[in-house]
Amino acid sequence: MKRKNVPVPPFFEIGPKSYLYGDDILELALAADRASEKYGVDIIFTTPYTEIRRVAEAVKRLFVYAPHMDLLEPGRGLADILPEAVKAAGAAGVMLNHCEKPLSLGTLEKTIRRAHGIGLAVIVCADTIAQARAIACLEPDIIVAEPEALIGSGQAGKRSMDYVSASIDAVHSINPHILVLQGAGITSAEDVYPLIYHGAQATGASSSIARAEDREGLIDEMIGAVRRAAQDRERNRSDR
Repeated sequence: MKRKNVPVPPFFEIGPKSYLYGDDILELALAADRASEKYGVDIIFTTPYTEIRRVAEAVKRLFVYAPHMDLLEPGRGLADILPEAVKAAGAAGVMLNHCEKPLSLGTLEKTIRRAHGIGLAVIVCADTIAQARAIACLEPDIIVAEPEALIGSGQAGKRSMDYVSASIDAVHSINPHILVLQGAGITSAEDVYPLIYHGAQATGASSSIARAEDREGLIDEMIGAVRRAAQDRERNRSDR
């Protein structure tokens, strides 16, 4: 079942964090949009707050997500991120509980409910399989199975395929409708391909893309690897 503001697997997530700003963010988003259209692969683009509207108005296919939001209600308040403002700027969803912006389970539950209440999709980061299982009980749309030790490490190879299947099984044992993205340490198409081929519903990259000399070329290679892996996986199933 297609859910509003949620990509169709296999998909990809790009989050430039604070490596880039201004026009560089827009250029990156447009490059991702072109790759999404070229390969028919959905992409979540988690953009800095200041660029949400500009990116959302410029792209055709990207799912533009905010990197966080708070529980602030309209009215008094200063500096916190108002959910309604995020949506009004053009965001389709929000990322929560990244290791650089962690939330308690209690706050996370309220924030997921708040986001869904105004029509934002929710992607939540989880460090361990046990945490992914607990977060699944809160019913986000997507869970990022992202071992904190691998974030920004460029060592995706240290993630075993057993972890991929175990994290998916843990989440789907609670709710089979939650999508599971395998994140952290992704630096190349060679990292992307085996994850998707061996059953990951999605993967993504942040620092490796933002810091690449040829950002558009790397995006094209990674999104192409998503499509090839998905086709090869399907072909392998058909041949059995």
